[in-house]
Amino acid sequence: MKIGIIGLGKMGGNMARRLLKSGIAVAAYNTSPGKTRELEKEGAEPAYSLPELVSKLGSPALAWLMVPSGEATEATVLKLAGLLKPGDTLVDGGNSNYKDSVRRAGLLKEKGINFVDAGVSGGVWGLEKGYCIMAGGESGAFKTIEPFLKALCSEKGYMYCGAAGSGHFTKMVHNGIEYAMMEAYGEGFELLKASPYGGMDFSKLADLWNSGSVIRSWLLELAGDAFKKNPELTGVAGYVEDSGEGRWTVQEAVDRGVSLPVITLSLFKRFSSRKPEEFSDKLTAALRDEFGGHGVRKGS
Repeated sequence: MKIGIIGLGKMGGNMARRLLKSGIAVAAYNTSPGKTRELEKEGAEPAYSLPELVSKLGSPALAWLMVPSGEATEATVLKLAGLLKPGDTLVDGGNSNYKDSVRRAGLLKEKGINFVDAGVSGGVWGLEKGYCIMAGGESGAFKTIEPFLKALCSEKGYMYCGAAGSGHFTKMVHNGIEYAMMEAYGEGFELLKASPYGGMDFSKLADLWNSGSVIRSWLLELAGDAFKKNPELTGVAGYVEDSGEGRWTVQEAVDRGVSLPVITLSLFKRFSSRKPEEFSDKLTAALRDEFGGHGVRKGS
C-alpha cells in the first residue's frame, strides 16, 4: 500500500510519520522542500512537485491533502484534478467548509476521481495517541481509504459519516463543541481564581476532576498540563484566535434556525478577547454615568 501526503505541517507531517511507523509506504510533498527532506530521512519517498508525487503513487493512486483551507486547498485540488486519473482517490483532510467539499466532490466525479472529505482531530498528539477522523464521500471511496484510517486512528477512532460533505460538516460541529468546552473550563477556573480559595493547586484539581468526575476530558488533562508548566499562566496573553469552523457552526445554526447559545457565546468571547478595551463597554460606562451619576474611569 502507498499513499501520497501533500502538506507536511504539524498535522500532515505527523500523519505521514504514523503511517510510516505502521509499515505503509508514503510519498511526501510540501511546497517548502525542507520538510520533504525531513520526511525522506524518516523513510518517506520524496517528491518536489505535484506531478512527481502523482507519478510515484501507481494506479489507482491515493493522495491525501493536508494544507490550509480556502485558496490553498482550492488551488491544489484543481491541480490534482488535472493530474489524477479515473479511479484514483483524493482525500481532503484539512478544515475545509463542507459546502466546498460537496462542490469539489462533484467536480472530481465528472473526471471519474473519487473524493473523500476527512475531518481530522487529534492535534500534535495524534502521532502518539492516534487521530480521530470523520469521513464523508461515496462508500466505495471510504472502503479504499479504510486501511489507512486504521493505521492513522486510535481504536474506534474513525467513522464513515455519509455522503460528500458529511465529514467536514461533522468536524465543523466538533470544533464548535470544542469552543464551548474550552470556554466553560476557562470560566470555571477564573471563578476559582477570584474566590477566597484561589490559591489551590489547579493542576492537582484538574487531575482530581479527571479521576471519575462527570466533567473529565482530554481538554481538562491538557489544562492540568498547562498549570503544571505555568501555574499562574505567566506571560500568556488572553488573545484567542478562531479557526473559522466556529463561525461556520454558528452561521449554519442561523441558516437552519437551530438554537446554539453556548457555542455562539463562546465564539463571541473569542472575538472580545482580541480587544483590550471595547467601544461598547465605554458606552455602557458613559450611560451609567448619565442616568445614575456613577462616574467613569479615565482611559484611552
